[in-house]
Amino acid sequence: MSLGKKALDVVARLVDRPEEVAVRSITELASTLGVNASTLSRLVRSLGYAGFSDFQNVFRDRIAGAHGNFYSRQGHRLIDADAGGDDYIGVVGQLARESIANVDGFLSQLDAAELRQAARLLARAQRVRVFGVRQIHAVTSLISYGLSLVRPGVSQLDMPGQGLAEGLAQLSKNDVLVVSSVKPYSRRVVEVARVASEAGVAVIALTDSRASPLAARARHTFFIPHQSSFISNSIGAYVVFSEGLINLVAKELGGKALRALERQEQFLDALGVEMR
Repeated sequence: MSLGKKALDVVARLVDRPEEVAVRSITELASTLGVNASTLSRLVRSLGYAGFSDFQNVFRDRIAGAHGNFYSRQGHRLIDADAGGDDYIGVVGQLARESIANVDGFLSQLDAAELRQAARLLARAQRVRVFGVRQIHAVTSLISYGLSLVRPGVSQLDMPGQGLAEGLAQLSKNDVLVVSSVKPYSRRVVEVARVASEAGVAVIALTDSRASPLAARARHTFFIPHQSSFISNSIGAYVVFSEGLINLVAKELGGKALRALERQEQFLDALGVEMR
């Protein structure tokens, strides 16, 4: 099989980004690579594939295999690395250093204009709904709680007794949906983001990669690494980012946020919730 220099370069760049090839359309990939979609079509046929979807399936199968048994693989890495060890402080210290590295990772690619736009969107929306599942539910729960301290109309999308369809049906183009998922991505979260986006709801995504299926559906996307030796996805950096986003929304709201906080305190006092 003989390919020209330009075609070989395109193949090499595709292989370097398997997750993007697996989830993006041929038009999106062509734009990213700076070539025409027709160029990609001719290339995959010259490689022996019937069409782009057949070529793409190779990458999808590879990604699916790489993500299989994610949690047990993380567990094996932890146990094999520390077989017979008793360095308890070292295990915790390693996780702390990895979380710091993940925080540095998202800080290095933050865009001030993107942050400002997202904070204003969350401050001005009529309603804000937040959605994440499994471990990331802890992150979305924090966002929901923190935003509800400084503004009304904030809740989890899947509140008890309410299905996802019912929650989405309440949203309009004046509302915002915050979603989060990381590899291995949750199908439910990706589908919720897709349906909300197609209905005109502004979507803000917290995820881990530009190849994430959430990135294509979101108006604003923030990429936060989670690499660590933790047995699941590390959420330390996600917590730090979420706290920062909540603070930015509070600053955007100004006096309204202060009044919301004071009202919260009044009810805490009235109910005797806090021990003095």
